[in-house]
Amino acid sequence: MSALHVRGRGLPDGEPVEWWIADGVLSAEPIAGADTVFGAGGELGWIIPGLVDAHCHVGLGPGGAVGIDEAVAQAETERDAGALLLRDAGSPLDTRSLDDREDLPRIIRAGRHLARPKRYLPGVPIDIEDESQLPAVVAEQARWGDGWVKLIGDWIDRGAGDLAPLWSDDVLRAAIDAAHAEGARVTAHVFGEDALPGLIGAGIDCIEHGTGLTDDTIASMVEHGTALVPTLINVETFPGIADAAGKYPTYARHMRDLYASCYERVAAAHDAGVPIFAGTDAGGTIGHGRISDEVEALKRIGMTPTHALGAACWDARAWLGRPGLEHGASADLLCFDEDPRVAGADHPDLVILRGRIF
Repeated sequence: MSALHVRGRGLPDGEPVEWWIADGVLSAEPIAGADTVFGAGGELGWIIPGLVDAHCHVGLGPGGAVGIDEAVAQAETERDAGALLLRDAGSPLDTRSLDDREDLPRIIRAGRHLARPKRYLPGVPIDIEDESQLPAVVAEQARWGDGWVKLIGDWIDRGAGDLAPLWSDDVLRAAIDAAHAEGARVTAHVFGEDALPGLIGAGIDCIEHGTGLTDDTIASMVEHGTALVPTLINVETFPGIADAAGKYPTYARHMRDLYASCYERVAAAHDAGVPIFAGTDAGGTIGHGRISDEVEALKRIGMTPTHALGAACWDARAWLGRPGLEHGASADLLCFDEDPRVAGADHPDLVILRGRIF
């Protein structure tokens, strides 16, 4: 493959940039004979690192695990939408074979969801009968995954008829310590209010959804440096969840209340300084390839267009320990004729993954 050359304006600073690409790697040094594939004319477009979906489920569908061919199709959809780095926040399918595909996004895996029996979607998690086993299972998943472990922090307790935490505080502390000892970070699905203090106090690294945040738990997140991935486009499913929960009126009412206050609560977290990153929860009821919709939703909590795009791009990459656009990094980038902060990031004019044009 011949060397490539792109020129445009980089973000977040908007300054003119030029990159050369050879053997799938970025170079800040000119490469003779490179083919200019973006920015050959006088008007400069925009160049950013590949987008990040920080809460994505490759290998999961509305009915549970999907086959490997469907998982490949999911990853291709993400790539074509410009999401070139995915944090897979739990999947019942072993997708490690996808790493051998040069045409698919990179995936950071959290292994399997960890839950108590009958306290999550059937067939999706590893069910743990005795919660004292959680630290050992967390350590196992930490060794299996790519630096993350995924807990179910709360789910409907049918006996109580409402959302309730799954784990005691002491077990959570031991489990999160076990993950950290393996060099992994821990995140948790949390819809309601009650599970948050124990998780944050135990040292969890990230909260997914976080619709039940209060002023106290927001302050605790700031104190502990806990990140938030609010999956705002997924929260739009809450009214439908409530409508389908006729047997559990307290739970249904709770889900409607969480939906009504969601943007206010996430905005308060943003204002307080909680680190917020973009994730769609694609793979269940949310279709793949919608990271730009989540960026737009983040603007509605008060993020500036630059900050909202960064939450799905350069800032998210730094949080996940992956490079952006720098000399020697993998050539994973997007090019736009129009400023993606204004026009939206849903239709990149050029997608380059590992130095290959899509």
